Amino acid sequence: MAGYLTTHVLDTARGCPAEGLKIYLYRVSGNSHRKIAETETNADGRTNSPILPQDSFKTGTYELVFFAGDYLRATGQVDEDPLFLDQVPIRFGMSETDAHYHVPLLLSPYGYSTYRGS
Repeated sequence: MAGYLTTHVLDTARGCPAEGLKIYLYRVSGNSHRKIAETETNADGRTNSPILPQDSFKTGTYELVFFAGDYLRATGQVDEDPLFLDQVPIRFGMSETDAHYHVPLLLSPYGYSTYRGS
């Protein structure tokens, strides 16, 4: 079985999934970034399918960019300019060819955390 990548976003300030949050996935090589996927979270805060499915999976360095500022404004949680959190990049490596990688984002207007999920 080939590996794959999933993600989801939880709004910890409101205690619910973050619906409608735009996410880009980049493959990183040195100083080069190449966008390979673009998606948005559903009502469960997840993407409808893996952001990097098995048929496209390659080991290497990647970066998820979460458009947190757009989401936080749309949900009325922030209105200052500039925002404390706008785009949240998470760079990570995937070295196992047959693993499920899961990179969630726990988000609030003034902080976030992530981890390798399951």
